[in-house]
Amino acid sequence: MSEQRRHRLRLEISREASRLFWKQGVDATSGDQIAEAVGLSTRTIWRHFRSKESCAEPIVAQGVEWEMSTLRSWPRHLSLEEHFAHESQRFGRVASETEQGDTVLAVQMVRLGDDEPAIRTAWLMACDQLERELAEIVAKRLELPADDLQVRLHAAAAGAALRVVNEHIGAALLDGVPAEEFADAPERIANAVRTATSGAVGDPIVF
Repeated sequence: MSEQRRHRLRLEISREASRLFWKQGVDATSGDQIAEAVGLSTRTIWRHFRSKESCAEPIVAQGVEWEMSTLRSWPRHLSLEEHFAHESQRFGRVASETEQGDTVLAVQMVRLGDDEPAIRTAWLMACDQLERELAEIVAKRLELPADDLQVRLHAAAAGAALRVVNEHIGAALLDGVPAEEFADAPERIANAVRTATSGAVGDPIVF
């Protein structure tokens, strides 16, 4: 199986597992149920995941994928606020129904992680990966090595800020706060990064 096909299959399993976890709880969901929902054998599920809880990991990782891809494509001449606002508008125009659904599932799994340690671990693992990528991005912006202490501190602070903002907005939406209340979410995310790094990360780079 190619790596791309393996990734697609793991994501499809994760979607169905996450739907079941949210609908009936982790304890009430079995590997057999996940397999039936995907249309695979239970043995196949265990070939791709070490436990039923780990089935949520690919969807949880989707919870930071938009931020990660946006940060990777951040042009040097734009502020973080400008770039996030632009990319948010673009995502709203081009995102498929599946991508939008994955975003909702990721928010639900992050919320479920409040009571399920294994799901919480998956979320923290995704945030750790985000922090590692942030170090590379911050290093380029500041023209410093990625292992520079100041770069790592900025990346850690920015990563924590992104995690908290994601959790805050996701919980509010699940509690029924209208999505319109978070129309400025991209700016909030960018401002959180700027604040966490004391302004070191966020400005455009002018030549």
